[in-house]
Amino acid sequence: MTEQAIKPNRILSIDALRGFDMLFIIFADRFFALLHKGGQTPFTGFLANQFSHPDWFGSTFYDIIMPLFLFMVGAVIPFSLSKRMQGNTGKAQIYKKLFKRVLILFFLGWIVQGNLLALDINTFKIFSNTLQAIAVGYFFSCLAFIYLSRNGRYIMFAACLIIYALILTVPNVPGVGQSVILPDKNYALYFDHLVLGRFEDGYQYTWVLTGFGFIATTLSGLFAGELIKSTLPRKKVALYLLLAGIAGLALGMIWGIWHPIVKKIWTSSFVLASSGVCFILLAIFYWIIDVKGKYKWAFMFKVIGMNAITAYVLSHVISFPDIADFLMFGLEQYTGAYYGALTTLGGFGLLYLILWYMYKNNTYIKI
Repeated sequence: MTEQAIKPNRILSIDALRGFDMLFIIFADRFFALLHKGGQTPFTGFLANQFSHPDWFGSTFYDIIMPLFLFMVGAVIPFSLSKRMQGNTGKAQIYKKLFKRVLILFFLGWIVQGNLLALDINTFKIFSNTLQAIAVGYFFSCLAFIYLSRNGRYIMFAACLIIYALILTVPNVPGVGQSVILPDKNYALYFDHLVLGRFEDGYQYTWVLTGFGFIATTLSGLFAGELIKSTLPRKKVALYLLLAGIAGLALGMIWGIWHPIVKKIWTSSFVLASSGVCFILLAIFYWIIDVKGKYKWAFMFKVIGMNAITAYVLSHVISFPDIADFLMFGLEQYTGAYYGALTTLGGFGLLYLILWYMYKNNTYIKI
């Protein structure tokens, strides 16, 4: 396909960045950990560290992956909802589709990380997955787009950050005292214990009240989507995306001095800083692909991004590295400690072949 064959109204950078994000979700953490297991060098150690989460405070590159997923979901809302709202689609139909999507995302989350397929009520988790965080952020961001003005959405974004910051620092936690941003001592985790009971996540991650943060992250993507959809020249759009990203990252880092950046409980400073990075990444992709017209390098990302949910679910319910191991076991004698990284790469190759076949046949599973 030539560059001229691409539809001029399609924002290819959104598809590509979504695929870039999904590549790291389905592949990077396992691959770089196993690569370091084989290499045991400072460089492979650095990569393995960057693709794992810190114990609590601070952030690595891998901490950006989940916020970027929510951010990209928000970025397409102005395009998808505007089309329905300007057409003949009634609000009842919009709500029907919205509720359907939220329910499907929650159900897929139960399959992926909620242990639904174990068919054991004792191991079932109600709210414990990225897809369910997306469901919350998507639902309320869509309502904000439908009912609030642009300034109203900005106020809602700020309110989510402030309210959640207060939740994490003001209330008392029974048996602990005033909530502090530490493991097992914050109100968000206590609230999960209280509401979800034995069906909670079981780790230090928080979900229910952290919905304020999920909404804010998705709204930040919505703001980016509105900017891209505007009538501004594309070069200005790229510049404004970059400036918004730098501002968000700076504000998040500054706020983080008093309100620490912690991904596990999605603190408000983390929302600002991670959203800033998301804006910067989108600015880079948008500049290269949609402004300069250089997109061929991103073909693999586009293939993955066009079926992102499919890629995510398949990578979690099917062990592609095990299939690759079945096909490649003879190479273990030659690759030694690198064999695990090789089968992970092979497993990704198998998944990519499925996604490529779907792409070539215009098969896109949407919810």
